[in-house]
Amino acid sequence: MMLVTLLAVLLTSCDPHKNQSKTENNYEVPDIADIAMYQVNPRVFAPEKSLNAVAARIDSIQALGANMIWVMPIYPIGIEKGKNSPYCISDYKSIAPEFGTIDEFKNLVKVCHEHGMGIILDWVANHTAWDHPWVKEHPDWYTHDEKTDTIISPAGFDWYDVADLNYDNTEMRKAMIDAMRFWIVDCGIDGFRCDVADGVPADFWKEAIETLRKDAGRRIVMLAEGKQVDNFTVGGFDMNYGWDYKDVLVKVFNQGQPASDLIAADSAEYAELPEGKVKLRFTTNHDHSTEVTPVKEFTNARGSMAAYVASIFPHGGALIYGSQEVGYENPINFFKYVPVDWTANAALYQEYQHLLKLYNERPALRKGKMKAWPDKDILLFEKSDDLGSYLIAVNVRNEAHEVAVPEDWKESIAVNTADDSDVDLTGKLSLKPFEYLIIQAK
Repeated sequence: MMLVTLLAVLLTSCDPHKNQSKTENNYEVPDIADIAMYQVNPRVFAPEKSLNAVAARIDSIQALGANMIWVMPIYPIGIEKGKNSPYCISDYKSIAPEFGTIDEFKNLVKVCHEHGMGIILDWVANHTAWDHPWVKEHPDWYTHDEKTDTIISPAGFDWYDVADLNYDNTEMRKAMIDAMRFWIVDCGIDGFRCDVADGVPADFWKEAIETLRKDAGRRIVMLAEGKQVDNFTVGGFDMNYGWDYKDVLVKVFNQGQPASDLIAADSAEYAELPEGKVKLRFTTNHDHSTEVTPVKEFTNARGSMAAYVASIFPHGGALIYGSQEVGYENPINFFKYVPVDWTANAALYQEYQHLLKLYNERPALRKGKMKAWPDKDILLFEKSDDLGSYLIAVNVRNEAHEVAVPEDWKESIAVNTADDSDVDLTGKLSLKPFEYLIIQAK
């Protein structure tokens, strides 16, 4: 009997999947539905050694309410035909000097995990820089023009600074997976945000993600920039973006479309999503902030906050782009350093902090059951689970509006989560321009 018990202990200790959700320092990646993502553009943190600058701000990012950061590409940037885009990569296993060193990046990973936060890296598998060694060493790893037999840039874009990879080549696929494995296994990151995921075959993603999860021996997070369903059903991704929802959000706030269109947009996005997968919802990101930032796109600071509430509470998937929490006004060109004053707009930071605190501490608000009441000017919906019920009202207009209290909530005893004050639910809810209410039933 003792021999059998000893054998069982030995077999368990050798099980590669035992405690697979944790890193060496005992950090555990949150469930997909519980992630609050913070996007890091290193070029708004410092002109050089920006990874150290990010590490120095992890306290603030954690205090904001994020539990995972997504770091934009930090790899060496191509010079040939280049325009200083971080998405033009000349070496998949190194770090550009402007950002720091491998050891400094490993320290950032360590700091994140010590703060109970995950870290994922941006990965560009669709193309490389023209001066990536593969171009000369393995030209057959790239897509060629059928007439001239020369390597081409990705079709359908103006990305002339990069060369399109050929996923019919099995050796290239192996090299790509090996490079991804380096960051997961050797550097300890918790997954990837995969750029232009739709441009890469889903069967490659399946092979890569299965390999990475097996070699990691723990849970990792895979976020796809793309809309194709087979990224989930074949590829194995966990999350993608609510691009369609953001488009409708802008039309509702800026073009007078009814607030109820957001309810339809939410339903449409999740109708196409396999069970257990998540849409990241946002009011901006690095692409959108190159044109306009939230405090301008949604009229003013109040509009930006109303839009954020309308984004993250219908179905979770909270994303915040580093700089919006301090209300940075001007467009941010991520091809160069743009200084951000992290001490600006403390009140706005605190408001984001309060919203994310509600999001993190009250599960119903991020993943509870939703019930909505269509209205033209006020987004009105309920989120509930076994622990509580919440009524959320967002005035999507820069003028005052009112809406009838839903019958389900009339004369309920409830409080405003902003200040714990009692809320009168006997008649109508009156909201100031771009005001929102998050009401909890007692």
